[in-house]
Amino acid sequence: MLIDSHAHILSLEDPEAAVERASEVGVGKIISIGTGLESSINTVELTKKYNGIYSSIGIHPHTASSYTDEVMSEFEKLLDDPKVVGLGETGLDYHYMNSTKEEQIRSCEAHIYLATKHSLPFVIHIRDADDDLIEILKTKNLNENPGVIHCFSSNWDYAKKYLDLGFFISFSGILTFKRAEEIRDVAKKSPIDRVLYETDSPYLAPVPKRGKDNEPCYVEYVATLLAEIKDLSLDELNDQILENVCTLFHKIPKDKTSLI
Repeated sequence: MLIDSHAHILSLEDPEAAVERASEVGVGKIISIGTGLESSINTVELTKKYNGIYSSIGIHPHTASSYTDEVMSEFEKLLDDPKVVGLGETGLDYHYMNSTKEEQIRSCEAHIYLATKHSLPFVIHIRDADDDLIEILKTKNLNENPGVIHCFSSNWDYAKKYLDLGFFISFSGILTFKRAEEIRDVAKKSPIDRVLYETDSPYLAPVPKRGKDNEPCYVEYVATLLAEIKDLSLDELNDQILENVCTLFHKIPKDKTSLI
């Protein structure tokens, strides 16, 4: 069974058709990610339609300027839902700076606080800001499995720092890109019980689907390459990924029922 640990299903052109295609290739679980209050509420509603779709709710760093205490209170009300399994994606993005550094840090710290308070993992988006994020994380009283660095795109030195803090590392379609030798090196060195794979749909479609809108059914290309890198059969890798996902997102049952 394949698992897409990070997808923006409601950003796809035809979410229902995409879920159908994912099910057809053996995807059994998807974590659909909210990027603001409205998209998070809609994502939680989406999970009610499908057996194997779960949600993580939060404010993307691009829109961290929308953070308020009242918005976080609304997120907190959603956390009792059994299909809400994490907070975020949150984090820091100093590449685009669509929100100020101060706004991003304030929002990120609020997500970390809420996740820790409710013993849930948080999903981190990070770009050109690893040093600041690591310093923030070092000041927090994190849970045993605090979260995941999604769509990892940095180097082994940073990966090791996140791993030492208890984080999981998730690999997207970037793993398949021709010039991504450094990411493949991180995948090879990362402990097998600390890795995940994802699509980040509709972004970053893997080889051989580059140039197309990404979707959960394409996660098989990331999984196949990751299995090769880790010198495992695809079945062996997928069994380990199921274990990893259910360890981190502990509200997700460790079963192999159908996505739909």
